[in-house]
Amino acid sequence: MSERMVLVVDDDAGVRQGLVHLLEAEGYGVRAFAAAADFLAQPAPLVPSCLILDMQMPQLDGMSVLQHMADRHLALPVIFLTGHGTIPLTVAAMKAGANEFLTKPVDPDALLAAVGEALAADVRRIAQRVEADELARRHAQLTPREREVFGLAIGGLLNKQIADAMGISEIMAKVHKRNLMQKMQTRTLAELVRMAEKLGIESVRRR
Repeated sequence: MSERMVLVVDDDAGVRQGLVHLLEAEGYGVRAFAAAADFLAQPAPLVPSCLILDMQMPQLDGMSVLQHMADRHLALPVIFLTGHGTIPLTVAAMKAGANEFLTKPVDPDALLAAVGEALAADVRRIAQRVEADELARRHAQLTPREREVFGLAIGGLLNKQIADAMGISEIMAKVHKRNLMQKMQTRTLAELVRMAEKLGIESVRRR
């Protein structure tokens, strides 16, 4: 996944073409759109990506595009460009989830720095999603008993306490715990606890 994609949405042809030339010269893949609706009609990119978005456009302005992206669960980092930047507008854009807010004519170095940061953020987002999907896949393989042991083990209970809580022998508790650790692909309780946090699994404490 070495490719990096930058999406550009700006109704000004001159600005749009200038951004395409600048970004392609840096080795980025670029897809440019004259209208926000054209961008929103496209499938989500499959590589680390970011969006350079003009704030003032006919039909759909930048804030409306952000709302449409949120509705579609399209989590691209966004760099806003505007010819009429104001502090309230900047604050509103940042609260809506924008990564950066730059005014036109944009400084090329500032834009490239913002693009680099946005793409790095998307790389992290994708890695976290892949990890979450893998943890969910492992957890789905657990039997109901193993899931019960999971909740008890991360609550700090020892094998004998787990056995007592579940009404089974200590040997069976050890078997379930061993199978749990193997399926979750970990050897340590500390790592199992971290996995539980990422999966949203709460510990179970029983007397």
